[in-house]
Amino acid sequence: MFVRTKNTPNSPKTAVQLVENIRTGKTIKQKVIRHFGYALNPDEIIALKKIALRYKLELEEKSQPKLFSTNTLLSLIEIGQKQSVENNKPIPVDLNDLKEQKRVCLGIHQCYGGLFDQIGFNQVIKNSSRKEATVNLLRNIVMARISNPASKRKSIMMLEQEYGVSINLSAVYRMMDLLDDAAINRTNQLSYQYTKSLLEEKVNIIFYDCTTLYFESFTEDELKQNGYSKDGKFNQSQVLLAMMVTQAGLPIGYQLYEGHKFEGHTLDNALTQLHKDYKINQLIFAADSALLSGENIERFRQKQQPFIVGARIKNLSKELTKKILDSSGYKNLFETEDQTEEAITYQEIKIEDDLRLIVSYSPKRAAKDKYDREKAIESLKKKISKSKNPTSLLNNFGYKKYVKLEGEAKLVTDQQKIKQAEKWDGLHGILTNTSTKQQSVMTIYQHYKGLWQIEETFRISKHDLKMRPIFHWTPRRIKSHIAICFMALVCMRVMEYKVNLQYKKLSPAAIRNELLRLQTSILKDQKTHKEYGIPSRASQDAKKIYQLLGLKWSDTPFVIK
Repeated sequence: MFVRTKNTPNSPKTAVQLVENIRTGKTIKQKVIRHFGYALNPDEIIALKKIALRYKLELEEKSQPKLFSTNTLLSLIEIGQKQSVENNKPIPVDLNDLKEQKRVCLGIHQCYGGLFDQIGFNQVIKNSSRKEATVNLLRNIVMARISNPASKRKSIMMLEQEYGVSINLSAVYRMMDLLDDAAINRTNQLSYQYTKSLLEEKVNIIFYDCTTLYFESFTEDELKQNGYSKDGKFNQSQVLLAMMVTQAGLPIGYQLYEGHKFEGHTLDNALTQLHKDYKINQLIFAADSALLSGENIERFRQKQQPFIVGARIKNLSKELTKKILDSSGYKNLFETEDQTEEAITYQEIKIEDDLRLIVSYSPKRAAKDKYDREKAIESLKKKISKSKNPTSLLNNFGYKKYVKLEGEAKLVTDQQKIKQAEKWDGLHGILTNTSTKQQSVMTIYQHYKGLWQIEETFRISKHDLKMRPIFHWTPRRIKSHIAICFMALVCMRVMEYKVNLQYKKLSPAAIRNELLRLQTSILKDQKTHKEYGIPSRASQDAKKIYQLLGLKWSDTPFVIK
């Protein structure tokens, strides 16, 4: 077997295929084992080749384990589907004797369950080969999180009703207790190793950020602590979650911290994870301005770590702020007449021998800054006007500093402060220790813009997977809950990456919805007591998702033996 690229005359597309040489007599013909998609440029060809090579390796090593144990309904249905395709014989039955027993969802378990095993999460628990039932339990709980995230009690009810999987709640908690620090470390390692294999070991830039996860609790302990909440839950205990993702948005690791920990103090662990645990040295570390401090810059220097970090340009010296606000020093970022590009300007300022500050101005950002400020001030004035004690709501924090009270009850905007703020509309700073020869201004700017990948990852974690609020109380269960959610997150992001690369742009929610529609009705003959499976019809998108994973959905009815 080998990976082949094939060009079509008069077409810009290049097909990437896995083929095998078949000898018939003296002639050799090439049989297409799997078609991976069409590429329009060299980068897409390389990316498709990576996936094709990995698939080839999996076929050669025959490392794909069975997804379900033989005593589950899901396994019986899967066996019945395969036999129906192979035998293709009519099923003699009187429709009047058939009654539906239940309806089972298969798409999530078959597709995401396969990815769960490919990534290696079936090896997270210690001595996993001797704990098959526990591994199956972990897989099912991760699938439940992807399918319909809820509490563990609701998850096992959903698995029973919609997937035909019976699980004991106590067994779930015993399984969670096995997800200790060693298992969590293996989870991070497996995520990184699989991502590296997808990207052919070329991880050039890491995006890093932190978020907070709150509890339905007001009590604190060594892990749950009150702190600065990014969800606005300042009166509730929380934990701090730090995560690293690649330029493609694939998660490669995370760390959990006490809720009151300042995210700027998490850098040491993040760099240790990269250099010691993952043994990655030649990459750029990108993060937002929350990570910027003199101590952290010194840590980057000690580790000889290239970085790109958002800068707080308003807090710089008077000499630097004067230079930043001087528009005469700016020049065009994009040297093109392409009207699709925004007219962004920039200037580069050398801070120290090894530090340079890149300040950009965006007209779109300026318009948004002005709109956000005006909208917030108007909303604040309405809120204050309805208060019995308006002075208690005024301080010098956020947008409140632009409103002041004159006399006893007259609200006015502070025009002087607003004019001062307008000078900064549209301006954004990036600090880096890379030289101009290593990274151009354009490259630095594009790299920093890629931080949306980790913001999108956090959005999926919080909304699609409902990682919070957290309902567990003990530190060990909290950590295992986050580990389960992280495994689900990796599966979803990997699936999204593969589908978008080989087929078309589909969000994680869209992929999940397509797979949730793949169901099988279990019918029972009231006279013969035989059971039959009637699969639903798959959409074109669902069929393509199956094909990309080397699977096939059959809508042929079958006998369940």
